Parts: sequence; C-alpha cells; structure tokens
Amino acid sequence: IYADPAKRLELYFRPKDPYCHPVCANRFPTSTMLLKVKRRTKKKKQLDGEEQIQPEVQFEMEILGTVTTVYKFQGMSDFQYLAMHSGPDGKQTSMYDKVLMLKPEKEEFFNRELPLYIPPPIFSRLDTPVDYFYRPDIQHREGYNNPQVSGENLIGLSRARRPHNAIFVNFDDEEIPTKPLDAAVQTWNKVCTNTVDKKVEEELRKLFEVRPVWSRNAVKANISVHPDKLKLLLPYLAYYMLTGPWRSLWVRFGYDPRKHPEAKIYQVLDFRIRCGMKYGYAPNDMPVKAKRSTYNYSLPITVKKPASHTVSVHDLKQGLGTSGAAGTKKPASSRYKLKESIYIFREGALPPYRQMFYQLCDLNVESLQKIIHRNDGTESECTERDGWCLPKTSDDLRDSMSLMIKQIIRSTRPALFSNTTSSEDGKEQLTYESGEDEDDEEEEEEEFKPSDGSENEMETEILDYV
Repeated sequence: IYADPAKRLELYFRPKDPYCHPVCANRFPTSTMLLKVKRRTKKKKQLDGEEQIQPEVQFEMEILGTVTTVYKFQGMSDFQYLAMHSGPDGKQTSMYDKVLMLKPEKEEFFNRELPLYIPPPIFSRLDTPVDYFYRPDIQHREGYNNPQVSGENLIGLSRARRPHNAIFVNFDDEEIPTKPLDAAVQTWNKVCTNTVDKKVEEELRKLFEVRPVWSRNAVKANISVHPDKLKLLLPYLAYYMLTGPWRSLWVRFGYDPRKHPEAKIYQVLDFRIRCGMKYGYAPNDMPVKAKRSTYNYSLPITVKKPASHTVSVHDLKQGLGTSGAAGTKKPASSRYKLKESIYIFREGALPPYRQMFYQLCDLNVESLQKIIHRNDGTESECTERDGWCLPKTSDDLRDSMSLMIKQIIRSTRPALFSNTTSSEDGKEQLTYESGEDEDDEEEEEEEFKPSDGSENEMETEILDYV
C-alpha cells in the first residue's frame, strides 16, 4: 500500500472473516519524529514505622528517525455483515461453519438444507457522512432527456452518457440518412463561432468529398481539431456504421457503400498483432508495448483519480479548437494532429498499437492491394462479413501482415528468434492478442490517444456518441 500513493490502507476488524468489510485510512504527508521512550521506576524499600516513599521515576528518550507519511482513519466503519441466521425465537445462530468451505468436502456438504443466506452485492462507496437535503430536481440544459432504464430500482454506478446526436446505422438497415439530426445542427452552430471552426468544418467537408468513408483516427491525422469539437462536428457531416464491413467508420450523408462496389477499398480490417511463445516471443517481448495491464488496475479503494479533461460549451465557444492554448509547444496547425501511422499500414513499420482498425485503402503495401483487388469488376454481392471482397480476404490480409510484422520483430530483436527454425516463416495459424496497446517507446508522445476508455476502439467510439 505504501508503494502506491493512490491506495488507501485497509483495516479488517475480523481478518479471518471473508465477510468483514474494511475501514480505510487516507494517506497524509507529515514531518514528525519517531521517539523511543523508556520509563524506569526505582522502588525504595520501606522500613517499619516509616512513611511510604514515592518510587523514583526516570524517563529516557531517543530519536530513532523522522516520519514522512501517516495514515489516518477518518471514515465510518460502514456496514458489517455477519453470516448469521435469526431463528423463530429471535435467537441468532452463526452460519460460518455451514457456508465456509475450509477444506475439500464431499457431496453431502453441498446438498445440506440451509437457511437462505445472501450477502449484500455492494457496499456504500462513501465512508464519510454526506449532507443530503432532498434537493429538487436538477434543471438540465435544453434538449436533455433522462436516460432509459430497464427497471425502477437501479443502482447507478456511473453518470449517464452525454448524447452527441450521432445517427447509427446497421448493415441490415434499408435506408441511410441523408442529413443530420436537427439537434446535431443546433449543437454545432452553437459552438462554431469563430473562423478557425469554420475552416475546420470546410476541411472535413473536403475530406468527405475526396473520400466518402473515414475513421475518426484518419480524420485526426488529416486535420487539427480539438477532440471535443470533433465529437460535435462528425455527427453534423456523417453517420456512423455499427455493423458490417464498414463498421466503426463515419460515412458521408447520402452515400450508401452497400450499393457501390468501389466502396470496397473503404472497408475496415480489424487487425491484431499475433504473438505467443510458439513464435519465440511473448507479448512482453514485443516492441509494441501494452497500454494496459491487468496488474495495474486499481481497486475502488483509491483516493486519487486522473484529472478529467471535460470541456464546457463556453470553452468551445471561446475558440478552444485548432488555435490551441497559450504557451503550448506545438503550433496551432498541428497541435491535435495524429501521426499517419495511426491509420496507415506500411511495410517495414510496426503499428503503434497491437489492435488497429485499418481501411483497406490505407494498407500501403502492393502485395496487400493485390489481395484486395482480386475480384475487381466481378463484384456481384455485398455481404455483411466480406463486403464487396472475396470470402476470406480479411484472413489472407491478416496472415500477410502478421508475417511482415514478424520479420520486423526478427530484424530488430534477433535474440528472440535464436531457437526458431526457418519453417516458421510459412503461412501459420497464429493466436490473437486482443486489446489495444501503448505506443512504441520510439514514437513521439501524442496529446490524445485513439482510445481512452475501452479495450475495443469501436466500443469506445460508440460510447462517446450514445
């Protein structure tokens, strides 16, 4: 606990009881001394007939060192739930010997008739008193709707998602939208108050004229716009595909890629770098490091949370767009731009993350383009799995890309492959390593990561707009 400044110190009143709920202490800096104090008492003998003599007491003190950190228990002990059963006569009976399995038991142990015992599913997240005076309903902004719930008595663990008025389309939907929602138009007009914003809007319009389908990362790499403004601008110019070969992409209003075989090049490829010990290197040996690890997750007992980057409508109106903030190192024209590697795959270069969503036209390798264009001019049907491509095209692309990446890793870290044979260079069935991962150490640090909430890029983007 001491090694992590964000952790709270837990105290269990009944350490051997798995149902014991701990109290937590907060960490505070201090500048105090640790003293060692000895109290010596010297008793004097009492002679007959003499008055009782007080013993002589001496104190010896020694400074052992300084204390820089203390933990103080300032909260309430919260609920303590015991495994007990109340009988008809009101007598409480312990059930620990019946519900705790301390050693391997036979089948009879699990088939015994016991009183119903259900521990609470959740404890209070607060351990300090909070004043609540049953305030009236909060006055929300115009256009706010309460989130839909499936039941009457729900415990909300997080706030409702803020809507950004995006239109979502499934592959099976017959019609596609031709214009944005009125709310999306009003929202963008409300924040588009300066010339910089209008310029960004024109730049994005030109991008959709040149190419009707874009990923959000590709847009970020071509224009410099604040992410919070991009969330409002994209629903103003395009709709979002949820399923099918163009899933997780933004499509220009009025354009239906299912009716145009030339839209094949805009299809998405979910590519994940394959790794495993059978190839001579583990995930931790890869030059592309993991962004998240299960060993670094914090429990709900932490006190410090990362600072939020919320931006109000007022801030957006004041020009928090491509102009940037004062005193920043990057120029305004490129402050929010991402690198091309965030959406373009090139031979000889490693992807910045272990999971990437590439559009087929952004695979800048001649051999990969040959695979994509094998059926040019003979496309007859657009399917949900393969789009306008031949069946198994995505699998062939992943196999070729995986071999390219393996050769890069082999050239940069030959020691990892010292025990492997040349037969591994053939076409192999490799396991996938799912999840989105950290940028390579050699990559320049970026202001905004492609994903900051979910292990799945598509899921994160959907949650931004739902």
